[in-house]
Amino acid sequence: MTTGLRVVFIPVKGFTIWQEAFQKALPPKHRLTTLNSEADLESQLSDADVVVDLGGWGTRPMMDAARNVRLWQILGTGFDHFDLAYASKRLVVANCPGQTSAIALAECAVMHMLMLVRRPRRSEELMRNGRMWEPFGGELCGKLLLIVGFGASGRALAVRAHAFGMQVHALDVEPISTRHGEGRVLSFAGHIDQLDSQLQSADFVSLHVPLNSETRHLLDGRRIALMHPGARIINMARGALVDENALLEALSNATLAGAGLDVFGSEPPDPGSGLLSHPKVTLTGHIAGLTRETADRRAQMAVENIHRLEEGRRLLAIIGQPA
Repeated sequence: MTTGLRVVFIPVKGFTIWQEAFQKALPPKHRLTTLNSEADLESQLSDADVVVDLGGWGTRPMMDAARNVRLWQILGTGFDHFDLAYASKRLVVANCPGQTSAIALAECAVMHMLMLVRRPRRSEELMRNGRMWEPFGGELCGKLLLIVGFGASGRALAVRAHAFGMQVHALDVEPISTRHGEGRVLSFAGHIDQLDSQLQSADFVSLHVPLNSETRHLLDGRRIALMHPGARIINMARGALVDENALLEALSNATLAGAGLDVFGSEPPDPGSGLLSHPKVTLTGHIAGLTRETADRRAQMAVENIHRLEEGRRLLAIIGQPA
């Protein structure tokens, strides 16, 4: 009879649903403990087989203390704030890739697009003051949506946008197949090198790329200036993909019609940021991927990797390992 693996969960305060989903998915034969980051790390991590890092916030001292760990499983998708280079010197690191949160991100992007064209918050404000039949809105049908990054969330958004009657274009660093699945809803598929030319005709630009040195401020002042005055930016990925100062200037100068933002360059953003009070901006607080369904899918994937580790099979979604 197997005794299972020793699993240590690194929590993040206020995000108990993720831990609850993982605890529910993990078979009871495994020994699960929750890390207390304020207590001695060595005694908690030295004999761990697996570390489950909720948001990729594990520190170097934690990695050093987990000297026998066989898998460092990040329970999220993004790892731009995780010291992957340091971890990969000794640890096998995996994440839960985009397909686990793709539906949630795509639905949130659609919500922001609808809010920008229909302005329900403004309508509610006016109605509470006795004014009906305002404001006059627009429709998504017939608008051109440019999806930058055609991974899982970009593909999920393409299907939903097409259902609204939008014309959908997509760019990626890899060739995009239009022969099957989500690719069939595209009216244009190209390489990221074509971003400048595609920006000029897009009514909505939705970002679905990871944050790295090449994508930081992907939409800078120069590129935002290429967009027509009726265009809008949607960002459910990472805040630093957009130059927020350039974005605010374009919105204030009416050279851009709006922005739907779930993420920000620093989080939480500065309360004095003009983006937070701008009437052309719709805001959510990094909630695009925060659904119970996403939590369940990520938990199930993490547990699948634990099963594979226990059985000596190939792990899924490895993002770093010793050379």
